[in-house]
Order: sequence, then structure tokens, then C-alpha cells
Amino acid sequence: MWRKLLAAATSSALRHPVRMIACRHSTSVSSAVDSMLLRSLKDHYLEVSKMSAPAKVSPPSPFTIVKGALDSTGPVLKRTYDENEEISISVMRLTNIIPGGGGDDGDDNINQLFLHVDVTKPGQQDSLHFLCGLYPDALGIHSVSMRPKAGSSGFLVVPHQYNGPVFEDLDESMRDSLHSYIEERGINESLFPFLQAWLYVKDHRNLMRWFKSVGIFINEKKSANDS
Repeated sequence: MWRKLLAAATSSALRHPVRMIACRHSTSVSSAVDSMLLRSLKDHYLEVSKMSAPAKVSPPSPFTIVKGALDSTGPVLKRTYDENEEISISVMRLTNIIPGGGGDDGDDNINQLFLHVDVTKPGQQDSLHFLCGLYPDALGIHSVSMRPKAGSSGFLVVPHQYNGPVFEDLDESMRDSLHSYIEERGINESLFPFLQAWLYVKDHRNLMRWFKSVGIFINEKKSANDS
């Protein structure tokens, strides 16, 4: 329900203000339109601010949340494995890649996630990168490649070398071994509940920020015209 309310608020906010913007050139009419839009933004901001967030879910041990992850496009979770490996996980929804994707259960659920998993070692310039599909009850590997270690700009680093074979073209024993490799490091369906809840919270925060930033922009324009 929380997800559906958030989607409805977004749809309403984007739909109604657009109908208010007509091809009028009068300063007084323009000011009135700005005021109407500001009221609409404020109403929707207040509506979304009253929504109850989903129940808090902690990541499975020993993963910890990366500080500032909600405000960035970088890794969400990290952990150390076997003392000399650092593992980081970034997440996105299918709808961020294919508009309208994400399953047949409607807006209430985020049922398919994409994970970018980076395994790094000290002294190594590259990381071992896994692109995975994560579901409530399963995890599948889409690709495995060697990539430059992710920097401060985020996790989507463009590879500058051979990107590896098509995963499905590998023989079954190799595919099974790669699955075992990441499962041994805690990359499995147990991550789904936390990452699903985390994305709900991120969506809520982004929507609140959008209402606020658009309102500030419109209000500054209105104030400049008034002066």
C-alpha cells in the first residue's frame, strides 16, 4: 500500500500541474498559475510527508549500510570477506532500465532488482564485477567481468577491456561455480527484503526532494517577477 500511495502521489503531481500551464502571456495570469502550482506542490509535499514508511529492515549480517547511500547512486551495502576482500553491492529496479518493467503485481511491489556486485582485493587495480538479477526467492547471474575499481563517481564503471563471455554460453559447471562463489560471500535472496525496503525509502526521499526543489525554483521565479 505504501508503494501504491507513493506512485499515486507522483502521478497526480505530474498530471495536474501540466494542465494548469496554458499559453497565456499576461503577467497577472502567469503569476496566478505560479501560485496555483505552488499550492499544488505544497499539498502533495504534505500528503507524501504523512505517509508511513515501510517497517525497518536490517541487512543480513555481516553486511553494513554504506554511509550516505540514500543520497547517492553508489554502493548500498558492503562487507569484508576472508580478511582481504571488500565486497560492495549497488542496486537498481528493473523499471530504471526498462520503463514499465518489474513484474505483473502492480505498483505495490518491487519484485525484481538488479545488483552490481564488486569484489576487490588490495593491490589489484580491477575488481571482479557481477551483474545479477535478485528476486524474493532466487538470484541469477547475468554477466561476470573485470572492471576498474569503482571510484567516487559511482558503481557503473565502463569497462576498458574484454567484458567476458556471455554467461549462458559458459558450461554448466562453470556457471554453478560462479554462483557458489558469490553465494559463499553472502550474495543471495536473503538480501531482497532489505534492498526492497531501502528502495521504497529512497523513492520517498527523492519524491519529497523533488516537490521541494521544484517549489523553490518556481517561488524564486515568482519573487523575481514581483520585484
